[in-house]
Amino acid sequence: MNIASDPKSLLSPEANLAAAHAAATGILTIDLDAIVANWRKLEKTAVPAECAGVVKANAYGCGAEQVARALANAGCKTFFVATLDEGRVVRAAVPESATIYVLDGFFQNSGEAYAAINCRPVIGELNELAEWDVFCRRSGWTGGCAIHIDTGMSRLGLTVAEAQGIIPRINAGDHGITLVMSHLVSAELLNNPVNAKQLAAFREIQSLFSGVPAALANSSGIFLGPQFQFDLVRPGAALYGINPTPEADNPMQPVVELKARIVQIRNIERGETVGYGGTWSARRPTRLAIVSAGYADGYFRAASASDGTRGAEVIVSGKRCPIAGRVSMDLMAVDVTDLEKTAARRGHMVTLIGEGITIDELAHHFGTIGYEVLTSLGRRFARVYKGGDAKVEPPALAASDAPATESAPGAATPPPVHSESASADKA
Repeated sequence: MNIASDPKSLLSPEANLAAAHAAATGILTIDLDAIVANWRKLEKTAVPAECAGVVKANAYGCGAEQVARALANAGCKTFFVATLDEGRVVRAAVPESATIYVLDGFFQNSGEAYAAINCRPVIGELNELAEWDVFCRRSGWTGGCAIHIDTGMSRLGLTVAEAQGIIPRINAGDHGITLVMSHLVSAELLNNPVNAKQLAAFREIQSLFSGVPAALANSSGIFLGPQFQFDLVRPGAALYGINPTPEADNPMQPVVELKARIVQIRNIERGETVGYGGTWSARRPTRLAIVSAGYADGYFRAASASDGTRGAEVIVSGKRCPIAGRVSMDLMAVDVTDLEKTAARRGHMVTLIGEGITIDELAHHFGTIGYEVLTSLGRRFARVYKGGDAKVEPPALAASDAPATESAPGAATPPPVHSESASADKA
């Protein structure tokens, strides 16, 4: 459902949002139109290559169902997830004609699960390929798979020599391989020589996969130039507003805004300390806003302030205010002494991401990368979607409180799979 403000209300849009979620300690707003705009920009940059969408890890914390549906409506035809469970969610949200690749690959007993949701494994090991072949031969499944070749990541993928060993299979035809891919190690570093080394290795091996589409570029790789783009590019982080070109300005639109509620205003005297360990002490009479977000919500303890270290900042009534003391599990203290007294009140929302505070800025304070910031944002926040097929998601229930279901709502109807052994490949 959409939450619409009363046009006759005298409240600000922010106050209306807070009022609409009176029980929520925080609100994470996700702009689906911005995600679509980012995808279209990446698609245009990669022309004539196809632009896929990486929606693993619940679309980097933004909601795989909502994001995949919005991208599919915009014209995205290929999606990447990490696991079969993620594939089920995305399959229920996109047309049956959409292609979904599962990056974590194939296991011996997972064949029927792949067939049931019409997903394709990304295979990166010869034993895995053999198990996939056995399943396809026994079941008659012809859904296809991708082959991952390791050109330098040393994580997943066939070695170049192993990939060369399956070229006779390609030359024989009817091989069932629908994509050959590799993964860049340092694409965000424009002049890193590893990029050219990986490109040369991948170009040499993919040229032997006659007629098979090829993919190398992730978000940052798209901006390394056309030679890295091949037939398909697979952006992830850039879709969600993370800067794919950290050596230059961010070409992507911001996607998320995070607000948390002030639960108390308190005054302390000069010399009093704040938070665990008493590491931050007031240098003047200080007014504090206690905000309902902490490391249990994905706002890392590393953003804390001490007497010798300035921590992260939040936006209160349009102005930046510094964190005071350590971020704790559920709360943080913010120094609002320099604001007018009416600018920060109990129940008001403050901005943790947005209004100039970017995911990448917060990642710097956290000592990590934007990917981890996004994927860590808490389940306790109400999620509000703008644009696309927008709706509101309440804070997640604890696992013990969640209603039991036998299958995911809207899951795709399994196509028939004919198996010679009912138990050999049963998911």
